[in-house]
Amino acid sequence: MRVFVKLFAQYREGRFKAEHKEFPEGMTAQMLIDLLKLESVSPLGVLMVNGRHVAVSYVLQEGDEIALFPKVGGG
Repeated sequence: MRVFVKLFAQYREGRFKAEHKEFPEGMTAQMLIDLLKLESVSPLGVLMVNGRHVAVSYVLQEGDEIALFPKVGGG
C-alpha cells in the first residue's frame, strides 16, 4: 500500500520532509511512528490523515496522506 508521509519540525531532522512510502496492509499510524522512531525525538503532538485528526490506532489506507507534528512547547 502506498502512503504519502509528511513530517514537520524536528521530525524532519535526519529523515525527510515528505515522501511516498510503501507499507504492508493493516499498518497503523502508531506502527509508522514506531518505525520512524519519531517519539525518540519528541512526543507526538498532532496526527492528521487526509487533513483530519485521527487516533494513533488509525489503520492506514492506500493513498492516505499522513502528517506528523511533534509536540511543541514554549511560551
